[in-house]
Amino acid sequence: MRGGERCLEVFCELFPRAPLYTLLHVPGSVSPLIEDRPIITSFVQTLPRAAERYRYYLPLFPAAIRRFDLRGYDVILSLSHCVAKGVRTPPGALHLCYCFTPMRYVWDLYDDYFGARAGRVARLVMPPTAAALRRWDRRTSGVHRFAAISRHIADRIQRVYARSADVLHPPVDVQRFRLTDSPGEFYLVVSALAPYKRVDLAVAAATRLGRRLVVVGSGPEDPALRALAGPTVELLGWRSDPEVAELYARCRAVLFPSLEDYGIVPLEAAAAGRPTIAFARGGALETMVGLDAVEESPTAVFFAEQTVESLVDAIRRFEAVEDRFDPKALRARAERFDRPIFRQRLGDWIARCRSEIAAC
Repeated sequence: MRGGERCLEVFCELFPRAPLYTLLHVPGSVSPLIEDRPIITSFVQTLPRAAERYRYYLPLFPAAIRRFDLRGYDVILSLSHCVAKGVRTPPGALHLCYCFTPMRYVWDLYDDYFGARAGRVARLVMPPTAAALRRWDRRTSGVHRFAAISRHIADRIQRVYARSADVLHPPVDVQRFRLTDSPGEFYLVVSALAPYKRVDLAVAAATRLGRRLVVVGSGPEDPALRALAGPTVELLGWRSDPEVAELYARCRAVLFPSLEDYGIVPLEAAAAGRPTIAFARGGALETMVGLDAVEESPTAVFFAEQTVESLVDAIRRFEAVEDRFDPKALRARAERFDRPIFRQRLGDWIARCRSEIAAC
């Protein structure tokens, strides 16, 4: 249940009888709101060890999504970070895509996934495979309108697809988090442990400074991060929503070192009254307020380079001005992105698109 799944929950609320088509479903992995509906999976579901090794089947994803038969539906809503937007749109149907990003594996983050750190087979196989996937990904004629999760992603959609996109920032469920103004106990990272997330910077910075750091998340980088971590760093793996909410409430600040398409974590921290130390690129610039803001209370300290030195400097700057961060102002910032607001904006966008396209 990460940011994309929480967006999907709101789509499910708006259309409670709509079936869900997905490449792969692991029963029990998502919330009852999502599970409690017809779920139709692709042939990827039947492949060996698909639940754990689905990444290895990436070249098959376009064929899998194209085999779904959506005849009989008049509106198709795709939530896409890889191939969902490539589903076949039946004649006369309206296809609206809520796009988390064009396929990041073959565009902006290709080197993170398949560069020097990848295995020998991946480095041999992926160049032609990625080229084919890029050609496929550019085909967007089946999508009538795009919405992007951030201006950052809207710009990427324009660059990759040559299509414009409206911006609908994903929601944070503010009520999941308790506001606290008690002193923080540790720095916190909440993230998938994938290479592009750059959790290694947070681990190395905390180790260098001797600061306590708690890391919540799992992924392929886990062994390398454990080897890098000093005695003040604790890796917890994944934790339940209530446990994560409690960690937010107890932390001193969240470390957010990745270049994110949007990034829900800083808003979740703000909902608990906690600031963020964030890399100054990507979606965090659209949701967080820096120290130099004149008309608003700050919610974050930004650092300019994805290096340990830059993050260490940002942590020291934060500790020098820690009393400038007002928990109530942080909570108020998060409330601008609250779930009911997203639901209203999403519903309005879908209705507007249906009306405008029907009038054409």
